[in-house]
Amino acid sequence: MFRTTPGRRAILGLALAAALTTSVAACGSESGDGSGTGSAPVSSASADTSLADKVPADIKSAGKLVIGTDSTYAPSEFLDADGKTVIGFDVDLFNAVAQKLGLTTEWQSASFDSIIPGVTSKKYAAGVSSFTINPDRLKQVTMVSYFNAGTQWAAKKGASINADDACGKKIAVQTSTVQADDIAARSKKCTDGGKAKITIDQYQAQSDATNAVVTGKDDAMLADSPVCAYAVKQTNGQLELVGDIYDSAPYGYVLPKDQADTMGAAVQGALQALITDGTYKTILSKWGVEAGAITSPAVNPAS
Repeated sequence: MFRTTPGRRAILGLALAAALTTSVAACGSESGDGSGTGSAPVSSASADTSLADKVPADIKSAGKLVIGTDSTYAPSEFLDADGKTVIGFDVDLFNAVAQKLGLTTEWQSASFDSIIPGVTSKKYAAGVSSFTINPDRLKQVTMVSYFNAGTQWAAKKGASINADDACGKKIAVQTSTVQADDIAARSKKCTDGGKAKITIDQYQAQSDATNAVVTGKDDAMLADSPVCAYAVKQTNGQLELVGDIYDSAPYGYVLPKDQADTMGAAVQGALQALITDGTYKTILSKWGVEAGAITSPAVNPAS
């Protein structure tokens, strides 16, 4: 998904729809009160003093970054089998970034559309949740690019559906995402052309959107390309990808607006160091998302 506003290795291991339902129950409603330690760091590199010096004094003093994340978005960020530990490629990568800055991390599950407000209010030191960088977000916060993703569709295996002509179909999407805007525009095109509207089912959790397609409630879904690919893999052939990836754009870490030259620069430098030493590639390859790798992270890049 491109998330606007936005693996379940054990929890989203979906051989059956029931398994997916179990995963959703484990995620809960994501009120923001739950927290987990996140997955173990992939590397044990020591902190880079020159980068750590750019970290704001209050964060450096605390020694810890409290991170808001929507833990329903496999393989980016999702809950492990214990139902509380947040894992995923976003988690592994940002843990490595924090390590470069001499910091630890505390991951707190939250609804997707509450994360940016949580960062602006300083409830969270950062938001890490597959946020697509766009002009609206850059007006509110500082963002550091770290990955590229596009939109992808998925449907039940063997289903007859065309992303460019989904008029009259029931489509699942996570709320507050660019995909929600995408499907709304497609529905308008249908009605403007005298065809039936698209019935758009919006879900707070991406896992619920996936479940709706697995169970046949909805005809198809659209989400970020790594998320759809992972869902297809985890459903053991119940779902399949539909059409090509389109509208690729960068994901960005979300930081307070006034931290572009401090924390933003520190995070950008840490990412570049991880790219240079190979840790970045190792983490993305572990999760099978290396196709989205970038070579030059940037603070507040033009979108």
